[in-house]
Amino acid sequence: MSKEQFRTINFRPAARARIDQINEIIDDYQQQGLKLTARQLYYQFVSKELIPNSQVEYKKLTSLLTDARYAGMVDWSAIEDRGREASSWAEYDSIEQLVRSAIRTFRLPRWAGQHSYSELWVEKQALAGVLEPIAMAYHATLVVNKGYSSASAMKESADRIMRSMEDGGHQEANIFYLGDHDPSGEDMVRDIEERLDEFGVHDLAVLKVALTTPQVKQYKPPPNPAKLTDPRAAGYIARHGQKSWELDAIPPQVLAQLVRQAFDAVIDDDKMQAIKDKEAKDKTRLLAAVAKIK
Repeated sequence: MSKEQFRTINFRPAARARIDQINEIIDDYQQQGLKLTARQLYYQFVSKELIPNSQVEYKKLTSLLTDARYAGMVDWSAIEDRGREASSWAEYDSIEQLVRSAIRTFRLPRWAGQHSYSELWVEKQALAGVLEPIAMAYHATLVVNKGYSSASAMKESADRIMRSMEDGGHQEANIFYLGDHDPSGEDMVRDIEERLDEFGVHDLAVLKVALTTPQVKQYKPPPNPAKLTDPRAAGYIARHGQKSWELDAIPPQVLAQLVRQAFDAVIDDDKMQAIKDKEAKDKTRLLAAVAKIK
């Protein structure tokens, strides 16, 4: 917990009650080892019908959240801003420390021998914090495409996928995609598949893991008006109506479960476990070698 006070703020009783609700939601997610973005916190309030879904309410809540953090009433470490992260560089006090760090991150090609090669793509950088631990566990590449990717980024992805398929002897590739249920989010699957195919990735399936129409019906995220300015709006409205839904509105633990299910459906567990077992043996050997150089 990191509640530090930098300002003295006198909150009204209604604001204090709202701060208590903020902390209840944060506590629930911290117990699951998860952090929230401000927008995810907002959607938790909307889904619990504590506030209406509007831009005005979003600004009011995030303003109160900021004040409450400065006043030392909300944990600073509980809310993350994925769009503004500093770059820092690794430093080591000794060669031994460097070697031990390398051992912790050492992994063999875990997808070797698998029928398919799979990557995880997400539309929003704010959700990368939820997905990174899962991508790391499956040793899968995580791509934050932030909407329609540039030609350069798509070419780089195509080259990486084809190289990985060749090196690993994979027969096909999968992209597990997470994006909004709106005109662009629904069109993204087509766009990714067609553009990667143009660059030579032919045996590819782009699968939308979330947010899908059945998930909207199951989890009932708060709706937003469809973006009428989007050039794809007419086709979207013809199929889905005037409402759209944001991926951020789905609880992080639900997204994590959906992604794990997608990976588990394509992985040969025995083959991957055999590689993990070899990793463990190699790490033991490396640690023994490090001990000898002391």
